[in-house]
Amino acid sequence: MARNSNSGRTGGKTGGNRASVALAVFAVFCARAPSLLMADTPPLTEAAALEAAVPDAAPPEQPAFARPVRSAAAVIPGRLDNGVDSAGAAIPSQIGGLDKPSTQSYLERYTTKSGKLWLNSIMTNAEPYMAFIRREIDARNLPHELLYVPVIESGFVSNAKSSAGAAGLWQFMRNSMGPFDMRITEWMDERMDFWKSTIGALEKLQENYRSLGDWALALAAYNMGLGGIQAVIRRSGGIADYWELSEKNYLRTETAVYMPKLLAVSHILTHPRQFGLPVLWTTDPQWTRVKAGKIVDLRVIAEHAGIDAEALLNAHKELFYTVTPPDADYYLKVRAEDADKVAAVLERDDITLIKYHVYTVKSGDTLSALARHYGVTVAHITEYNRGVRPNTLQIGTRLIIPAFKNVGPYQGAAANEPPPANFTGTHVVEKGETLWAIARAYNVRPETLAQVNNMNLQDTLSIGRTLNVPIKE
Repeated sequence: MARNSNSGRTGGKTGGNRASVALAVFAVFCARAPSLLMADTPPLTEAAALEAAVPDAAPPEQPAFARPVRSAAAVIPGRLDNGVDSAGAAIPSQIGGLDKPSTQSYLERYTTKSGKLWLNSIMTNAEPYMAFIRREIDARNLPHELLYVPVIESGFVSNAKSSAGAAGLWQFMRNSMGPFDMRITEWMDERMDFWKSTIGALEKLQENYRSLGDWALALAAYNMGLGGIQAVIRRSGGIADYWELSEKNYLRTETAVYMPKLLAVSHILTHPRQFGLPVLWTTDPQWTRVKAGKIVDLRVIAEHAGIDAEALLNAHKELFYTVTPPDADYYLKVRAEDADKVAAVLERDDITLIKYHVYTVKSGDTLSALARHYGVTVAHITEYNRGVRPNTLQIGTRLIIPAFKNVGPYQGAAANEPPPANFTGTHVVEKGETLWAIARAYNVRPETLAQVNNMNLQDTLSIGRTLNVPIKE
C-alpha cells in the first residue's frame, strides 16, 4: 500500500482532557500554533511543535466522547497505568529497537517540555478512539505499539487529510483502501470512519507481517508500501533487517525515522507517569453499531433518542453531511447504553427522520445555484424530487431540499438583479401568448410583469387584455 505518512501531525480538534494542567498556558500555545487544534488548517508539524518553548500545559477540560468496540472483541486486561498491567507487571516493548541511538534521540526530544505538550495534545485527540483500537489490537494478539501508529500518521485526527490525498486516523490513500471495506461516495469517505479504518489498518499490518516476518519491516511497509520495502530489500542484496537497512541508508528519511518515532512515542505513552504526563483513558465505554436501514439525520435521531447530538456527529466523521447515505447496509456507531433508544427511534414511522427545506422555483433559478446555497448536490435535489431535471426546471415548482446544513432561505436569482424598468408602455394580449413569452419579449422577469399587473404567475391571460410593460428603446 503506497503511503504518505505525515509523521508528527497534530492538526485537528481536540477532544476532552482530564489532565489538571494550567489552562492559561495552553491557551498561549494554541495562539501560537492554531493548526494543532484545527483540522481545517495545515497541521502543525512535529518539528514546529517541539520548537515552541512553552511550559507543560493542557487543553481545557471537556466531556470525553468514546468510540464503539466490536461485540466479538476479546476481554482485555485492566487499563495500562504507568507502564504496568492490571497485575502490576511491567509492559515490555514487543518490537525491538528501543535501545537504538535514533530511538533514544526521539525519546529525549519527546520528553522535553514542548515535546510532552505535543504528545499530551495529540492524546487528547486520541482519547475517543483508544478503547476501540486497543480492543481490536488485543483481539488479534498484535503488538501494543500499533496503538500509537495514528500518533505518527495523523495526530489522532479522524478527519485529517494530507497534501498527498491520504485521509483518516490511519492515513489511507484512495488506491489502498479497496480491500478493506472502505468506500468514497458523494455521501461519505470511509477512510475517515474510525471503525472501518482501524480494522483495515490492522489487517494491512498483519498482511505486511505475514509477507515480511518482522514487525519493524511491516511498519516500514505501512509507511512506504509493501512493494516498496520489498524492492529495498532486493536492492540491498537481501538485507531483511529494518535497522540495518536504515543504518546503511537504503531507506528514505521518512521511513528511516518512522520506527524510532513510533517506539519513542509508544514507550513514553505506555509509561506516562514516569515522564510526567497525565494518565488518560480512565474509562472504557462499550460501543456498538445499529443498522440505519434508510437515510436519517443524525440530529433528528439524537433529538428523539434523547442523546448528545454533538457526540453522535463526532462518531461519524466519514459523513459529508449530517445525514446517513441511502445505503441499507450503513450502520450508526452509538454508545451501547444508547443503542436501544436509537433503534427504537429508527423503528418509528410517526416521525420524519430527516429535515427539509421547501422552496418554490422562481424565474432565473437553477438547480446548481440552489445546490450551492443549501450545501447539497444537484443529484441530491433530483433524488428527492422525482421528475425534476436541471434543463426542464419550471417556475412555480415546489422542491423538497434535504437540510444537510444550517442555512437560511434562498432568496432567488432576482435578489441579485437591478430593480425593474419603468412600466409606462402597454401590450395587448394576442392569441397564444403567455406571460412568460411576453416577459421575454420585453426583457423582464415574469414575476415582475405579473406583480406590476396585479397577477399571479399561474393566471391565464385572456385575449385582448392590456398589460403594462416597459417601453422598448
